[in-house]
Amino acid sequence: MRKLVHYIGTTLDGFIAGPDGGDPTGPNGFWPIAEDYVQHLVTEYPETLPVQARQALSVTAGGTHFDTVLEGRRSYEIGLAAGITDAYPHLRHLVFSRTLTESPNPAVELVADDPVATVRRLKHQDGKDIWLLGGAGLAGSLYSEIDTLILKVGPLTIGNGIPLFSREATFDPRTWTLADHTVLKSGAVFLTYTRVSN
Repeated sequence: MRKLVHYIGTTLDGFIAGPDGGDPTGPNGFWPIAEDYVQHLVTEYPETLPVQARQALSVTAGGTHFDTVLEGRRSYEIGLAAGITDAYPHLRHLVFSRTLTESPNPAVELVADDPVATVRRLKHQDGKDIWLLGGAGLAGSLYSEIDTLILKVGPLTIGNGIPLFSREATFDPRTWTLADHTVLKSGAVFLTYTRVSN
């Protein structure tokens, strides 16, 4: 069965974005991206690079981890504001929204159904694992369905912002096992945790 993997960048103090919800690695972002960080993404997670980065870096590798990406409306709209209707054309791209009524791109699937039910169906389909991109609201809704956490921890703190999971997430303590880790010279750390069965 496929797994739901929350693969996300976070600050040391647990925030995935600033208070405005903007892309922390974008042109006006606060997250400095080091060369070894980019190289690690290209080598280990090429499918998670958006189309513009793939083109700029001449990345053509399909990747080995994911073939599907899940995104909430607010995260998706960051790309739309930049004129990008599908940042991941090399993946099956689902956007969860109850307010968007028509997809700006025919390859992007809008989903108004319950995220948990949708993910449970996806897990039983053939394919690679499912990448939960964000944001915090969708991650909070899918908290109980996350099988693996891959945290790209940047060597910075911001004090306040959008947390890893929305504050609306249900209080449900979970235990995780550290399955892998990579420490980069620039200070970023990639931590892979698998959920311990309850």
